[in-house]
Amino acid sequence: MASGSDRNPIIIGGLPSQVPDFDPEETQEWLDSLDAAVDERGRERARYLMLRLIERAREKRVAVPEMRSTDYVNTIATKDEPFFPGNEEIERKVLNATRWNAAVMVSRAQRPGIGVGGHIATFASSASLYDVGFNHFFRGKDDGKGGDQIFFQGHASPGVYARAFLLDRLSESQLDAFRQEKSKAPNGLSSYPHPRLMPDFWEFPTVSMGLGPLGAIYQARMNRYMQARDIADTSDSHVWAFLGDGEMDEPESLGQLSIAAREGLDNLTFVVNCNLQRLDGPVRGNGKIMQELESQFRGAGWNVIKLVWDRSWDPLLAQDRDGILVNKLNTTPDGQFQTYATETGAYIRDHFFGDDQRLRAMVENMTDDQILHLGRGGHDHKKIYAAYAAAKAHKGQPTVILAQTVKGWTLGPNFEGRNATHQMKKLTVEDLKGFRDRLHLPIADKDLEDGLPPYYHPGRDSEEIQYMHDQRKAHGGYVPTRVVRAKPLQLPDDKAYAGAKKGSGHQKIATTMAFVRVLKDLMRDKEIGKRFVPIAPDEYRTFGMDAFFPSAKIYNPLGQIYESVDRELLLAYKESPTGQMLHDGITEAGCTASLIAAGSAYATHGEPLIPVYVFYSMFGFQRTGDQFWQMADQLARGFVLGATAGRTTLTGEGLQHADGHSQLLASTNPACVAYDPAYGYEIAHIVKDGLRRMYGENSEDIFYYLTVYNEPIQHPAEPADADVEGILKGLHRIKAGEKGEHAAQILASGVAVPWAVEAQQILADEWNVKADVWSATSWNELRRDAVEIERHNLLHPEEEQRVPYVTQKLQNAQGPKVAVSDWMRSVPDQIARWVPGTYQSLGADGFGFADTRGAARRFFHIDAQSIVLGVLTELAREGKVDRSLLKQAIDRYQLLDVTAAEAGEAGGDA
Repeated sequence: MASGSDRNPIIIGGLPSQVPDFDPEETQEWLDSLDAAVDERGRERARYLMLRLIERAREKRVAVPEMRSTDYVNTIATKDEPFFPGNEEIERKVLNATRWNAAVMVSRAQRPGIGVGGHIATFASSASLYDVGFNHFFRGKDDGKGGDQIFFQGHASPGVYARAFLLDRLSESQLDAFRQEKSKAPNGLSSYPHPRLMPDFWEFPTVSMGLGPLGAIYQARMNRYMQARDIADTSDSHVWAFLGDGEMDEPESLGQLSIAAREGLDNLTFVVNCNLQRLDGPVRGNGKIMQELESQFRGAGWNVIKLVWDRSWDPLLAQDRDGILVNKLNTTPDGQFQTYATETGAYIRDHFFGDDQRLRAMVENMTDDQILHLGRGGHDHKKIYAAYAAAKAHKGQPTVILAQTVKGWTLGPNFEGRNATHQMKKLTVEDLKGFRDRLHLPIADKDLEDGLPPYYHPGRDSEEIQYMHDQRKAHGGYVPTRVVRAKPLQLPDDKAYAGAKKGSGHQKIATTMAFVRVLKDLMRDKEIGKRFVPIAPDEYRTFGMDAFFPSAKIYNPLGQIYESVDRELLLAYKESPTGQMLHDGITEAGCTASLIAAGSAYATHGEPLIPVYVFYSMFGFQRTGDQFWQMADQLARGFVLGATAGRTTLTGEGLQHADGHSQLLASTNPACVAYDPAYGYEIAHIVKDGLRRMYGENSEDIFYYLTVYNEPIQHPAEPADADVEGILKGLHRIKAGEKGEHAAQILASGVAVPWAVEAQQILADEWNVKADVWSATSWNELRRDAVEIERHNLLHPEEEQRVPYVTQKLQNAQGPKVAVSDWMRSVPDQIARWVPGTYQSLGADGFGFADTRGAARRFFHIDAQSIVLGVLTELAREGKVDRSLLKQAIDRYQLLDVTAAEAGEAGGDA
């Protein structure tokens, strides 16, 4: 009979694993034959023979598993497990205290009068997975470097707080302020990992499921990028992502596995807590989620380590001469294993082992209690240590550890493995007593029966607390910890922006190109040039950034091992291991993850990067809006460029490419400073101020969003009296009206500014109206300023009432105000409340469509002639002109006929 130490994986790459070798001599003969085939006939011949053997095995119905899946047992054989360097007894006591405090914290948060709740079952299942990491693997930042980057599963945050409490990083009053961030300030603890809410503690926001694994992949890749470009030493940093098996159903969780394998990110480990449950039921009741995930990760090129069973299974598996036990494990669905977690040992004996005499014989000498405690691998410290050590040692591939656990483990029969566990927040007195007994904690019954259950701390001088401190000191300090060590950057002077301020002369360029020219000049700066990280989803040429290829090059850790098809061109595609540009392929989600990783490098590694993410405007906030909230939460900084913006500029592309609302979506993100500039000199000032605010002295945790267009226009030079404050605050007058009896004001943004200027001329020449034209560089910032002032006035009625900036600017502007943009009217309508006098907005409401620019703008009634009608309408409303003029204007310009409009500028299409 083979012992556990005789078990060994036959083929690590994926064929049958963990079966006893009962005839080692025969095995060696086969291995010798294979070696001889390789030595004498070569690898190709040996490969052919192997494939024929597999084919014949299937013909003979020998159960050879597919390469994508292995048996439902641990990947690492018992004999291959390394020495466990920890003290299991002390670590058990530490973990028991942590488990208790996590559960009690949530239970106390559910007390009458508070009722904010929390989640306890997720951490209960994954507690050992974290504990082994904390004690033996997670690197801190005490050496001045970035340490490890750990993406904690959001719902497990109570356990992280509970451990920090034992280490005196958090107080009891802070635990009692869980989910009470304002009412218990400054002691409040955020519900989940939120760096913005706890900027000295959490590093990565993860509770929006799917974004954690995606962010972890691109964080690991960013670490390699920074190392390759000699910006930061990240060689000792390892990225750990703790995930749920249900979470893996999110498309973001699995959608970018290939890039991690393609770039050989062996600095990345996923730990998937396979407790077999989603929020309200089994993940794969009729299937096996671990097997499914193994296939997906193997197929994507990852190293897979399955951690299924704890050490109590080792003797049983060693007896499994016929493979009957492994077969039973292979064929039992997850829903049944979930049931076993809630049943008695007698039930398991009858229903799992009872249908085959050989299985019954394996457990005939075991008591029902021993059968009941045949455990899951994710609760066994030694098995977990072996898996983590193997993951860290593996080279050339990222690793995923699939660890089976029981949701609600140790919380008692009312919690363990129950479908409702995720929503259960309150422990009864009987639950608490059973939980205490399970954890062997010295807490008296009366302390559980009277009032709120107490927290448990073994004492600062206790052996277990000293052990915890020692382990963290040995691994570089406490985690999680967020530290900002970056110094302000030395920013370029005005010379870097001189080109943009000169205008385009007689040449017509799009605002996208105007921005690219600014960026190109900034990337030449000797102080900050190398810190720029251009990012695009396969559209660099569309955005005119192919000019960067020869000098900046595209980052690829393998370099360019092929001859580029366009190598004869001046602007040939060029990849390099030290390339500066990230060309992530057609994945806005991946690009945004790169943006976040780069934008938070100032905190993660103490070295600021300046990401510049350029994308089709429609596919920004709409497609990856959740990630922009993640970016805000992670306090990341950088520039986001919504190129080909507006509803009528990218007219050949039609409905789904026409963006008329991303500025409105951007306005909902408090960290986003959004602009819709019209001219190059505006862009220059906005970028300069953005660099100052994000990377200069007293830096702010914000990011900039600029919508730029692909329609070529003439850019004027910056006027000598340019209103820089107005540009940055959101509104400045660019052209005063010169003649006309009746006054009016036209407010326009972005690509609409030239239409407004044309309308100004028509109003003066044909309708005796003198209109001023204003460039509204940011409707959003104007509204944000006004809202903040209103809030201040509301709460300080005794003080002199402040006046919003937009009101100040337009207070003395005569006549009605008409706003126009290539956005839906809700965008300029944001400021309507604070505009003095009559106000009307024109916008592109409704679906976009494919047509000429002129036809589209006539259809939406936002072209120059429609602006004229809008101004006349408001003048008529004020009684300044006769209403008969309105019908005259409609007829004169044929405003009801889209075919009457000129086609407009045809250049600049994607």
